Amino acid sequence: MDWWDAVAGWLAEPSRESFTTPRGWKLVGWLGASMFAARWVLQAHYRKRTGTAVMPTSFWVVSLVGAGLTTAYFVFGKNDSVGILQNALPASVALYNLFHDLRRKGGEG
Repeated sequence: MDWWDAVAGWLAEPSRESFTTPRGWKLVGWLGASMFAARWVLQAHYRKRTGTAVMPTSFWVVSLVGAGLTTAYFVFGKNDSVGILQNALPASVALYNLFHDLRRKGGEG
């Protein structure tokens, strides 16, 4: 058994965890939710540093990573269509904004 099979087996274990002892996809979901929340801390830090309300590029990147991880949790860990939509729609907005932010920055050089 290689490492990928071990990880896949660990993720596929039945949900016997409690709030304090998470297993498998619950950890992926928590990481995604933490990243999705951290983007606001990132934006607040950027605002304090620059004095502007502009969203930094990293805000959109962290948004996409967080939404991707929480969507994976809802797809593979919970099979929950509400959670999938709840994360996929904001991810599409973040992708749109990241695309335009990078395009704008590419035109400045």
